[in-house]
Amino acid sequence: MKRYQFYGWESALVPAKTSEYKGIENPQDLYDALSHIWCADTCAPRMRDKWTKENMTMGQCSITSFLCQDIFGGKVYGVLRPGGNYHCYNLIGDAKFDLTSEQFGDEILSYEDNSEQSREVHFAKEEKYLRYLELKEKLLKYCKENSLN
Repeated sequence: MKRYQFYGWESALVPAKTSEYKGIENPQDLYDALSHIWCADTCAPRMRDKWTKENMTMGQCSITSFLCQDIFGGKVYGVLRPGGNYHCYNLIGDAKFDLTSEQFGDEILSYEDNSEQSREVHFAKEEKYLRYLELKEKLLKYCKENSLN
């Protein structure tokens, strides 16, 4: 079994609830595909100067978590960060995982007692909604080009 570095990777095996992204059978598959797609353009603007291919999950949390929710269901939660922003992750049944946790390096985040996040609040920021749409489009294209869709 392939080992991943993101939080909760061992339990990130829930099945997709949609066939729109054929070949994306579980969140580990999604991570594999996104690792080819995440880029500075999909990174939160305030973090773009820190984004690198070596730190590809930087600034990708909310759009990734909501795209993951589209594919697998469940809920999106947020860890309150200094400055008042939330770092988003997914909870699907008993599976709690954070596809973008690697951006924090050795910092340990608390994934307990956090508030549920809504796409209405996050996507009220037009730039964030547009980045989400771009990530979704790139994923669909990647699946098609790699015979996954």
